[in-house]
Amino acid sequence: MSRKLQLPDAPEAEVDGRMSAPSALRNREVIAQALQRLAPRQGRALEIASGTGEHVIHLAAVMPDIEWHPTDLDAQRLASIKAWVEAEALPNILPPQHLDAAQPGWAQRHGPFDVILIVNLLHLISDSEAGVTLNEIGQALATGGVAFIYGPFLRDGIATSEGDATFDASLRAQDPLIGYKDVARVSAQLQAAGLTLVERLEMPANNLMLAFTNPSAPA
Repeated sequence: MSRKLQLPDAPEAEVDGRMSAPSALRNREVIAQALQRLAPRQGRALEIASGTGEHVIHLAAVMPDIEWHPTDLDAQRLASIKAWVEAEALPNILPPQHLDAAQPGWAQRHGPFDVILIVNLLHLISDSEAGVTLNEIGQALATGGVAFIYGPFLRDGIATSEGDATFDASLRAQDPLIGYKDVARVSAQLQAAGLTLVERLEMPANNLMLAFTNPSAPA
């Protein structure tokens, strides 16, 4: 799942090892509001593809009874997460770990988690990688836990704005295997993994947040 893409909203220059992504600063408050309303009040939380680390430090501050486990597979971003965690000195964030969520088997090694969060990842990976990631989430989510999937989606196979259509086309031009996923297919894959839809939330910039729960113990 490691590929270098040209993105219009890439992280800005590092400051003391910390990177900053404009999109993370724009969306982290609305993401936090959704999690505060729908997530369990305590337990273990996994963030997949934590990026710069700016989401997890904000979430850890506003949800102090959750133990946060940030992850990524990019060395530069892992260093940024570590720098942010050390700078904020919040007691409920563990050091970041390397995790490729598109490789099968990680759920058994790292789970279970009461909260799992992915922000702006699925459109940057292939359909097969997304399928593995979503299936592993189903295995890693604890009974009563909630998984949150945030990002841009196709609706009935169609991008819902000119900007989304342009961005999706630019991604597919760089790698024909990646691009926006259809929200119905993602929902079906999570349901096939044993999860149940809690809410589908309209979010800023034409994004969606899907919240799925694990209603019963694994067979």
